Amino acid sequence: MNFFGIDVQVANTAFPSGGRSITVQEFLPKSAGCYPAVIALYGSGGTRESIADQPCRLMAAQGYSVFLVHYFERTGTARADQETTQRNFPDWMRTIGDAITFAANHASVDAGRIALLGFSLGGYLALSVASLDPRVGAVVEFFGGLPEELHGFTRMPPVLILHGEQDRIVPVSEATRLQQLLERSGTPYEIKLYPNAGHGFNGMQWIDAAQRTVQFLRRYL
Repeated sequence: MNFFGIDVQVANTAFPSGGRSITVQEFLPKSAGCYPAVIALYGSGGTRESIADQPCRLMAAQGYSVFLVHYFERTGTARADQETTQRNFPDWMRTIGDAITFAANHASVDAGRIALLGFSLGGYLALSVASLDPRVGAVVEFFGGLPEELHGFTRMPPVLILHGEQDRIVPVSEATRLQQLLERSGTPYEIKLYPNAGHGFNGMQWIDAAQRTVQFLRRYL
């Protein structure tokens, strides 16, 4: 699969949320058009350890308007630990909801086709927001999970689960538990567990995950 079929332009913009200005890195196809949107969410390391930049570029090159949301700015967070996450999780969810509104009103976006893509903590947030917000049409989550408080969700769009079996930070049991929840609710999903991967993927695993992500979004978004 050629991931570089469309020229991509990158720029920063912002939207208001909770009285703060939230930075958004836009990765957009250069050709004018109305594209499906992917809202990308980094993990607990924030922008300093973000692994989302390259996947965002790859998705934009495949014909998606991609928005990497700096949701930590809502709470003035640089890096999240367990206490910080527990305290700020609801505010981050609200900011992601505002990001969906921002994307839906963007000139380059087909508002009826919006997906969330989350890494680690961002995966937890993506699934949490998707369980409550009907505007989310699909979720791709890398080595994340669903908070136990939301295991009784009444809706969930199609979900792609990507997780390393050797993950010592977010155990693979989070992925299999999510799989069981989706099966019980009759929610369409796909799952790929990488036997030799931890909390992050190597080069070939990233390529495989990127291919699966594009194929999944083309199928469901």
